Amino acid sequence: MNLIEINHLCKFYGRSRGIDDLNLSVVAGDIFGFIGPNGAGKSTTIRILLNLIFPTSGSARIFGLDVVKDSKKIRSQTGYVPSDASIYDRMKVMDFLKYVTSFYRVDNIQERIDRLLEVFDLDPGRKIAELSMGNKKKVSIIQAMIHRPELLILDEPTSGLDPLIQSKFFDLLYEENRQGTTIFFSSHTLSEVQSFCKTVAIIKAGNIVAVEEIATLRKKQLKKIRVTFPESRDIRDLGLKGLGPIESGTGKTLVFMFSGEMNELIAKLAGLTVENLAIEEPSLEEIFLHYYQ
Repeated sequence: MNLIEINHLCKFYGRSRGIDDLNLSVVAGDIFGFIGPNGAGKSTTIRILLNLIFPTSGSARIFGLDVVKDSKKIRSQTGYVPSDASIYDRMKVMDFLKYVTSFYRVDNIQERIDRLLEVFDLDPGRKIAELSMGNKKKVSIIQAMIHRPELLILDEPTSGLDPLIQSKFFDLLYEENRQGTTIFFSSHTLSEVQSFCKTVAIIKAGNIVAVEEIATLRKKQLKKIRVTFPESRDIRDLGLKGLGPIESGTGKTLVFMFSGEMNELIAKLAGLTVENLAIEEPSLEEIFLHYYQ
């Protein structure tokens, strides 16, 4: 069952484009990565899903509900961590969290708060204005998770968190996912997406260019080639079709991405003296660059 359904969604800001004819679905129970550089349309998509901004055209549904007409009901079952944490500075951490819980009906709420405070090593008596940006991000994460939502939408959630807290955070997300929470994880940190998410969508200039399971994406035809010759060569002289991003295009060792016919590559190299040849599975970052270049 699809928990999120986006159909032909567009958002224009005057002459500028936010997203254009975006189509996407997220299966219930998935850990879904949404990746692209700044300006690709990630935050615009998320803000429409949360009804913080209105679409120019198209539609989106969460839990089968329209994101505009049924936004109140959707938010009651959704947790959201924005890329920039903005919280009531004058309140103490515990006061703010109790204020947040007043909007939800949650069993054993104090136990839930105490558990999350312990995971994130946060002092409940501190004023939010006194906290570092990293600790404010922790408060933002806790308020998003406090009511055990069915859907967590996370927009660059690890920015400002130290590596130890990041590790604890991911462990907690895995735990929530095992209990049925669907996670929509937007990031431009590809290593996080690669290690954490099950499925990934790549967005480019407001359009989805690929949606794949992480394992499938890495096993596609795109390969990383490293070939060493006894003398210096230029990759352009090989006349290969299907060249992707080139890491090293001249010299004795050529390193490049290749999506063409492997038999063609081998035939080209067969007529040359080759000292070493390595064919590797590319990293997610290298695949990402391939789609963008």
